[in-house]
Formats: sequence, structure tokens, C-alpha cells
Amino acid sequence: MELLTVNNVWMMICTALVFFMHMGFAFLEIGLTRQKNAINILFKNIFIITVGLLLYYLVGFNLMYPGEFNGYIGSIVPGIAPPENGMTAEYADGGYTWWTDFLFQGMFAATAATIVSGAVAERIKIGPFMIFTVIYVGLIYPIAGSWKWGGGFLDEMGFYDFAGSTLVHSVGGWAALVAVYFLGSRIGKFKDGKPQAIPGHNIPLATAGVLVLWLGWFGFNGGSVLSADPALTSLTLVTTCLAAAAGGVVAAIVSFLKFKNLDLTMFLNGILGGLVGITAGADVMTPESAIIIGAIAGALIVFAVSFIDAIKLDDPVGAIAVHLICGIWGTLAVGIFSTNPEHTFLTQLIGVGAYAAICIVSSTLIFFTLKKTVGIRVSEKEELEGLDAHEHGMDAYPDFRLNEH
Repeated sequence: MELLTVNNVWMMICTALVFFMHMGFAFLEIGLTRQKNAINILFKNIFIITVGLLLYYLVGFNLMYPGEFNGYIGSIVPGIAPPENGMTAEYADGGYTWWTDFLFQGMFAATAATIVSGAVAERIKIGPFMIFTVIYVGLIYPIAGSWKWGGGFLDEMGFYDFAGSTLVHSVGGWAALVAVYFLGSRIGKFKDGKPQAIPGHNIPLATAGVLVLWLGWFGFNGGSVLSADPALTSLTLVTTCLAAAAGGVVAAIVSFLKFKNLDLTMFLNGILGGLVGITAGADVMTPESAIIIGAIAGALIVFAVSFIDAIKLDDPVGAIAVHLICGIWGTLAVGIFSTNPEHTFLTQLIGVGAYAAICIVSSTLIFFTLKKTVGIRVSEKEELEGLDAHEHGMDAYPDFRLNEH
């Protein structure tokens, strides 16, 4: 009973840290965008965490952890109830309670939609975004999650994703890619075919957001051990931090060599890229491997951001580069660097492909339908004057209003 208590307390602390990540996402997204859209972004973030938790209780948790099922999709069983053996989560070896598990996993579910929120910032209608969130968090994320974490067909195949490089980050990243494609770029982002910088209004806030996210990752990866096992949690936190540090440093260096300036936003996104990259295998990597994985993720960030600009997709916060590109890299890295010989590159590649398929198809269906029915983009006037004024009737900084058009 004492071990159960220790494990449960650790898992609750990790749950709180993952919850805290939503503040990090909010700070990062408003910091890297313009002040006339700050309320809009904050509203979306608050909507995601509140509605996400309710949806995860109503349908998501049982869809994601269905017990005995066909390996592809479970049945919708409303609400949650503790398993027959009492209060413990059986698949975690009874290491902590079922209720704590629900909360911990619920925080992860909301993260996937938050990734999309940043990519579509400054031009999406809030109503359609809310509809997307309900469908994606309520149904798509838990069904996809069941394939690995719920004991589905990918789990049986040997696919490995410790804390969600693919199951959380790529699931959000694929949807972000599809959403950005259907939305189009912000007014003024591309001039004569060339990308133009649209600076964020509060880089100190974005920096604070990244540091909060890094702290939250202690819970994101540390909690994914599913117990307070001293050796495994310590190793996981070490590999997580080393990958983050390597990602940041390499992104800053590569960015400097490529653009001849010390770009703080590249530095910040490099840290996040390193974190996303290590997330799939944080518990099966040596510290040296973690540094290599983070370093490659950091370099990938710089080239991915440039590539996304080159194909004329507009991602204001770099969410696609961070969560999709580095999520794919981190998942494949398990097949290269894992200390477990059973983890193979081919199996990891099959897993990446399976998640790409469900996410691209489902996101395309959702956004295509929304675009053809209610429309997904605000008017030119609303975009130029800001979503805060038009969709919320509020101003994030009423005493410091700049004439931004």
C-alpha cells in the first residue's frame, strides 16, 4: 500500500506538471503572434483544456483504453468506472489509481488540439475550430491512442512510443499541417512569392512559455514511466533535459550559420524540438543517444521552418516543424538508438505511417466539410483589425493598443 501511495503521489505531481504545460502553450502562442489576436488564442487554449477533459471523461478514456477489443477501434462506453480489481490501473501493473490515470491521460489528450491552435492562429474562425476540437479530441485522438497505449494492433506489432512523439505530437502535427493547408496563409505573409516575417508581439512571454513547457515535460515524460521507479524516472528526466539542451544549442548554431543572426525564436523552437524528439524513447536511451537525438531535432527545426515557408504554408509558431517533423524523427530514432533490441526501425516506420493515415484522412474530412459548410476563415476586415475585437469584443492590452494593420 505504501508503494501504491508513493506511485500515486508521483503520478499526481506529473499530472499537475502536464496541466501546467497548457500555460506554456498559451504563453508561447500569444508571444509569437500579434497582440490583436491574443484573446482569441487564449480563448481557444482554455476551451481545449476544459472541453477536452469533459470529452475524455464522456468517451475518450474508454475508447483509448478499451480492454479487450479488435485492436483498431473500441466501443463508446460513456463515463469511467474503476476496474473490477478495485482502484488500480491494471495495465500499469496496479502502480497507481484509475482516477489518477484518467486525469494524467486527459491532460495528454488536450495537448494534441493545442498544437493545432498555434498553427492556425490569427485567421481561423473560432466556431469551426471548436467543432474540430470536439471531434478530434473526443474521437480521433483516443482511437489512434488505443492502437498503441490501449493494447491495439501497433502495440502487438512491437511499435514503441514511450510518451507520445507520435501519439500526441505527430497526431497534433498532422492535423496542424492539414488545417494550415485548407486555411491558407495570413495576409502579408507572402509577398511576390517570398515569405515575410510577421514578428510576434511579446518574445519574453514566448520565452517564458518554452521554459514552462520544458518544466512540464518533467511530468509528460517522467509520468509516462507510470510509477515512481527511481532508476527509470531519473534516467528519463536526464535524457529529456539533455535532448532539450542539445536541440536548443544546435538550432541556434545552425540558424546562425544559415541566416547570420542569433535568432531567439529558433533557439526556443530547437529546445521544443529536442523535447518532442526524445519523447518517444526517453526511457530506452543512453544520455549520449539523447544528446544526438536532440541535436538532430534542433537542426531539423531550422530546415523544416525554411521548407514550410518555401512551400508557402503559414505556421505562425512553428508547430508543424516542432511537433510533426521532430515527432516523426523521435519515433524513428527509437528504431536506431534504443537500448532494447526488440525495437526496430521498420516497426517504428509502420507506426508513423499508420498515424499519418488516420490523422490526415480524419483532419481532411473535418476541415474540408467545415470549409464547404460554415467556412473556416475570418473575413479580410476581421483579420486585419484583429480577431479579439471581432470575435470577442475585447482587447488583451487596452492601455497599450498599437495601430496594427
